[in-house]
Amino acid sequence: MSLVRAELLKLLGLPTARVGLLLAGVIAPVLVLVNAAPVREAIADGSYGFTDDLAYNSLQIVMLGALILGVVAVSSEFTPAGEDSPGGRQLTTTLLAAPRRGRLVAAKAIVLSVVVIVHGALTMALTVWLTEIEHGGTYPAAEPARLAGMLLDWVLLGLLAFALTLIFRNGIVTLTLLIVNAGVISVSWLVMKVTPLGAYLPDIVGKHMYLEDFGDVEIAPLTAGLVMTGWVAALLVLAVRLFQRREA
Repeated sequence: MSLVRAELLKLLGLPTARVGLLLAGVIAPVLVLVNAAPVREAIADGSYGFTDDLAYNSLQIVMLGALILGVVAVSSEFTPAGEDSPGGRQLTTTLLAAPRRGRLVAAKAIVLSVVVIVHGALTMALTVWLTEIEHGGTYPAAEPARLAGMLLDWVLLGLLAFALTLIFRNGIVTLTLLIVNAGVISVSWLVMKVTPLGAYLPDIVGKHMYLEDFGDVEIAPLTAGLVMTGWVAALLVLAVRLFQRREA
């Protein structure tokens, strides 16, 4: 527990983590308010289309907060310590305090999951409440099971970013890869054009836990959760094995 407490203080003390939490927590409810009028007009004239996912659309941006937290939880350890200790990194000090690397990774993963859950639940509650105020009665109310699926997806995405950063030992590479794939050129969508199996890639399959109108391949929420968990578990195992074998 002392290791978990130390990692929690370390994560929340990182400026990048605080900025990520702030932006992810503010943008989602702001999007609901900014888009309220045009969305109401689109629903009224029938151009909005499928409204069952309305409560979840503005919350999509929160996944960036989970990705940023997952990256900086690891990348901060590999950042150069400064001019006073050339070539030194935070990881050296961390391993002196916690030499058992498996326990260290577990503590970081627990802290990351808890922070994402707490932050995500608060942001979700505020965003859904504002959505209900702005659009109540024009769409099906948010379902607890689908909200839980979305929260689980954020946790798993954060752990995915965590594992990839531990594998690459570079936060910039991981964050660039994930953000470009999510918003610019999605490799998963390109793979889906060739084979339906692309829908089971980690950045796609998790969304089937809460979105009803997503892609051409139908995947049951439980199946999606199991597949996404399998991806993350496999990458975490690989990351821990590499971390234990590499030099500090």
